[in-house]
Amino acid sequence: MSQSVLDQVPVLSLGHMTKADFSAAFGGSFQRFGFAMVKDHGMDQALIDKGWALARQFFALPDQAKRRYDAKYNGGQRGYTAFGVEIAKGASENDLKEFWHVGRDLPEGDPLRESMPPNIWPDELPEFRETFGRLYAEFDRVGAELLSAIALYLGLPERWFDKPIENGNSILRLLHYPPVSAEAPGIRAGAHEDINLITLLLGAEEGGLELKDRNGNWLPVVPPPGALAINVGDMLQRLTNHHLPSTSHRVVNPPPERRGYSRYSMPFFLHLRPDFLIDALSQCVDAEHPRREAPITAHDYLTERLREIGLIKG
Repeated sequence: MSQSVLDQVPVLSLGHMTKADFSAAFGGSFQRFGFAMVKDHGMDQALIDKGWALARQFFALPDQAKRRYDAKYNGGQRGYTAFGVEIAKGASENDLKEFWHVGRDLPEGDPLRESMPPNIWPDELPEFRETFGRLYAEFDRVGAELLSAIALYLGLPERWFDKPIENGNSILRLLHYPPVSAEAPGIRAGAHEDINLITLLLGAEEGGLELKDRNGNWLPVVPPPGALAINVGDMLQRLTNHHLPSTSHRVVNPPPERRGYSRYSMPFFLHLRPDFLIDALSQCVDAEHPRREAPITAHDYLTERLREIGLIKG
């Protein structure tokens, strides 16, 4: 791990850098690490704190109460997924986590509703809907700003991503890794790449997140309090013809003395519109970098990947 200090992912300021400087540094961090850390993003800390408190309250409910909101009937896209259901692509062991999904609610008659089921909300926590509805909107806003920086980095118009992500199938996930025994094996969530465009991650106070750098080393990712960790997902990798590679990451168990503590985190998986055709950008394709993958809609690609990780059966 000696390289973890030398190759530390820089912490960038969204609020105190010029757009050009932020774009160059943010895109450069994506290029080098597949990750970036961003502070001064403008999300309301009081709202975030309320979200953490409600997440803890929900996961502390009895198992029977949580299972009333089982997400297995909608491909894991809304509501509760129990401990040990999800598995990393290609892994042999299921992950040691439970989670809740909040998605986008679309108006009646919107054709995209077919691929986006309505949200469900826990009756036990009346503030849950309003709080996470607002947090979802905040992640949406910050995500669009981060993508505008990536657009500039790629030589696209600054707001190029606005239409492709309009009414995108983005997911806010509330994650709980329960305590494990001191003798537990080393991995809470197996090495994987995310499916979506970019992931914005809040938390966690308990460490464990690691990313694999371009040399194959696992580096701990510890954002400063309140900062976001952002990583490239497979959809952005595919859109940029692997110019911005999706990076493997995992959650390892803490040292034995911390294994009696839960770990909570709050990732926002920023997705394209389901009907957007993911096709390599022309500026990322040339004689030395031929197109790697055929075009595919965001919906078809997501469905394919959800089958691979066990959230859709069949």
